[in-house]
Amino acid sequence: MAVRPKRPARPTRTSSIASLRRAAKRCHACPLWKPATQTVFGAGPDDASIVLIGEQAGDREDIEGEPFVGPAGRLLDQALDEAGVDRDALYVTNVIKHFKFELRGKRRLHKRANAAEIDACLRWLDGELAAIEPRYVVCLGAMASRVMLGSGFRLMQERGTWRALDERRWCLATVHPSAVLRSRIAGDYDGAYAGFVADLAKLKRLPR
Repeated sequence: MAVRPKRPARPTRTSSIASLRRAAKRCHACPLWKPATQTVFGAGPDDASIVLIGEQAGDREDIEGEPFVGPAGRLLDQALDEAGVDRDALYVTNVIKHFKFELRGKRRLHKRANAAEIDACLRWLDGELAAIEPRYVVCLGAMASRVMLGSGFRLMQERGTWRALDERRWCLATVHPSAVLRSRIAGDYDGAYAGFVADLAKLKRLPR
């Protein structure tokens, strides 16, 4: 039976984003670092008032070393622009900092991280949030939503609504842009994209 790794201690509030990024490059807390090209840490202003949290690095992110630079990232950029939100003002990151994949011929196909891998990687997300101290957190997808809002959160029923995390932080959950891309297969892309933009537009009407 596999032994679930112990979650590393939460970084201190004095850890800077730069020091966390340097430390994450050497992270061997779970096996995902072995086949990955590099750690994909968060990017954006280290004093951002809004942090966007995705699920895990993808193929393009693994190659370039930056979050949301592949197809899902391009759709996110388009949706943010349509919603009137400046991505350059946001800090964007993922729960999982390495690309987990399986090979199909020469293609590297995304594979979902398991609970032990999520648990091992959360030290970095904890550190990012502690260093930045954002007022607002936006979860993109079910994994990030469960991490921030608990396992009982129902994304498709409760998306697009600001929720208080504590006395000073708010959280909003929406779908991951990759889910919007996949909606093309079902033929309901226009509705999925419009709903995604509408959720992101809530960043123009922030709770106080």
